[in-house]
Amino acid sequence: MNKKLLLSVAMTAICFPMNAQTVAPDYKGTSNNNPISANIFCADPTALEYNGRLYVYGSNDHQQFIKNGKKGENSYGEIKSLVLFSTDDMVNWTFHGTIDATRLCATWVTNPWYQGFGVSWAPSVTWRTTEDGTEEFFLYFCNSSHGVGVLKANSPTGPWKSPNNKLMIHYDTPGANAMGTNANFDPGVVIDDNGVGWISFGGLGPSTMMPNAARIVKLKPSMTEVDGTAAVIPAPYHFEANELNVIGGKYVYTYCSNWAQRSDAEWNTYKAEHGISVSRPDACTMCYMVSDDPMNPNSWVYKGVYGPHPGMGTNNNHSHLQKFQGSYYHIYHAAPLMESWRNAGVIDSDCGIFRSICINKAAVNEGTQTISKVTTSIAGANPIKYLNPYELQQAETMASCGGVEYEDFTNIKKNTKVSRLGNDVSENMQVSMKEGSWINVRHVDFGTAGAVKFMLRAKGTGTMEIRTSRAARPMATIEFASTDMEDHVVTLDATKFSGTKNNIFFVVTAADNVFVDAWQFVGAETEGVCEIENSKPLRTNSYDLSGRRLSDAHHRGIVIEQYVDANGVRQSRKVLSGK
Repeated sequence: MNKKLLLSVAMTAICFPMNAQTVAPDYKGTSNNNPISANIFCADPTALEYNGRLYVYGSNDHQQFIKNGKKGENSYGEIKSLVLFSTDDMVNWTFHGTIDATRLCATWVTNPWYQGFGVSWAPSVTWRTTEDGTEEFFLYFCNSSHGVGVLKANSPTGPWKSPNNKLMIHYDTPGANAMGTNANFDPGVVIDDNGVGWISFGGLGPSTMMPNAARIVKLKPSMTEVDGTAAVIPAPYHFEANELNVIGGKYVYTYCSNWAQRSDAEWNTYKAEHGISVSRPDACTMCYMVSDDPMNPNSWVYKGVYGPHPGMGTNNNHSHLQKFQGSYYHIYHAAPLMESWRNAGVIDSDCGIFRSICINKAAVNEGTQTISKVTTSIAGANPIKYLNPYELQQAETMASCGGVEYEDFTNIKKNTKVSRLGNDVSENMQVSMKEGSWINVRHVDFGTAGAVKFMLRAKGTGTMEIRTSRAARPMATIEFASTDMEDHVVTLDATKFSGTKNNIFFVVTAADNVFVDAWQFVGAETEGVCEIENSKPLRTNSYDLSGRRLSDAHHRGIVIEQYVDANGVRQSRKVLSGK
């Protein structure tokens, strides 16, 4: 029933690698898992778990970096989109592109405090399944200090829309600015065990021990409107970076502490009044409080510091505590990539501060709602599973990279355009690679039988080597030439592609207008890369390249079809839809 694809390339090759000087530098480090992206600046993380994947959203610092001409300070004023990454192993991250808040919020109306949409900072995300089985995702962000807006989608990757024509929270929201001094920004959302939504926000109050600038308010069932008046969270030394969790049936509020002068006498008085014994927080640390009655200010108990000042070139702090696959993680931003680029002379020495999202393991006692202080490090989180090379992998999935850029396209044969990390990406993504650029995936398991073929979906004219390090001798070489995206296949020596590999590098040694879309190895125990004959597949489902299931038959572009063939074997293939 199956027939082999026409091989664009059928060869096994061993040759000497390129001169090491021609390979793009490694600014992240092969042994480092932080930051999650080696080529995109992003900050203020939030996250959710969905269908076995961790989705992380952040402020798009890279948009400001590009607008600045890759120099100067980060003023945040040109951050008008959000970035999205996902992983299922905590090491290899898929870049899903940007969420263009400028376009989505273009119809926001003017109120006395601002002129419509301005910027998109510090997102917070949550999701739910409604009674009728609909899955709804809600992404909140702040429009500078003016207030909080919300976007809505039916998948973690979108497409997103603005359900309101204005900010959801602003200075006219009851209780939002009772003292007249705080900013209504940095939202933190959670849906509790009863299905009720809550959102925290606020910051930049007086530089004192008790600024009274933190707020919390209940959300209506729609999750796009507030329900009632906001209440104060009496957070000591509160500054910004609000987030919410529900742990062990209680509400856990996290925030960044301010730079106010600390007084032993003042803190000892606070401890005595509240019956606690924890130490006072240092400046720019992540603190947390716990409550079982969130609208009652007197119910909140200060529990201490769980996240240190991140260091690594950063002068501010913002984090999210996320449970994923049974373990907790501290997701935060620092600036190790900026420092690495600056030290190497890639960017000006006065460039900063452009941040990167990092992750380290956290320890949480769910019964007592106690969070142990996290140790942050450039090493990052350990992998929780092996990457499966026999599954179709997007080129945007990587642990690290050098010399690559992202592009999106709406038609694979023409109208290719660059995504400037400020535009809403199309449903399809690809990676632009030049001579010397490389992609690195880590913790790969080829199994005992090994791989006998490798498929590279690419266009342009180029040569790619598969290596175990940037400078290693190639285990295989694939040459390709095509004007459209095509599957190019090379035969492998299975003895070289068996067992587990700490690193696999895809190094482009020659390139003329090369774009890479996806790759896949074929195991020795299978019949190879194949396509179904003209018999109708059974139970076909279609997905876009972000993994979102498609229900629209008019979808245009490349889609992934997953189906069970006439022999009862599950198959997947890429097809061009909507021609």
